[in-house]
Amino acid sequence: MRLLIVEDEKRLALSLAKGLTAEGYAVDVVHDGIDGLHRASEGTYDLIVLDIMLPGMNGYRICSTLRAAGNDVPILMLTAKDGEYDEAEGLDTGADDYLTKPFSYVVLVARVKALLRRRGNGGPSPVQTLGDLKVDTAARRVFRGEDEVTLTAKEFAVLEQLVLRAGEVVSKGDILEHVWDFAYEGDPNIVEVYVSTLRRKLGASLIKTVRGAGYRLEVPR
Repeated sequence: MRLLIVEDEKRLALSLAKGLTAEGYAVDVVHDGIDGLHRASEGTYDLIVLDIMLPGMNGYRICSTLRAAGNDVPILMLTAKDGEYDEAEGLDTGADDYLTKPFSYVVLVARVKALLRRRGNGGPSPVQTLGDLKVDTAARRVFRGEDEVTLTAKEFAVLEQLVLRAGEVVSKGDILEHVWDFAYEGDPNIVEVYVSTLRRKLGASLIKTVRGAGYRLEVPR
């Protein structure tokens, strides 16, 4: 599942991104309200963690703009403010939940999971089927035909990025940002290692290298 964090406190945003990535989510981070609205409008996210006090555009306006456009992505609002009026305003603009700083990370994760479960009751199936490849993004299980393929957490996360954008070219940078995190400073060739492992486990022809651009998971005709 893909999450978007819109938070201008960079240390907090990085901490949340690392923690949620460790929980198995693909996480994008932006620090500006206008950029946050653009990402939320253009991207396909399962949940947005949205700060209220942001440069460019505040969280209330982002939330109300998304709702006015018909975007029903779950939104968990974060704020340093405290008071019934602020909470009411946040919920009135369409937020699904509200958390006041400072907060427990454990509580935030619990709120995120609760919102995702709630959305899952009426949302699309988490099972992606491409030919004889079946990927259950909720149970984190992969099947090739009738046989289940065992993947590590990182292998699954790389595959998930390709499956969610099947038929499209996904750059190495995109995979690094979503699977490791936006501040990863290790060897970018680590992506090639995981793609190679996925090819060995799932079939060499499944993932095509697009020279100079990235990787594409082939969609069966």
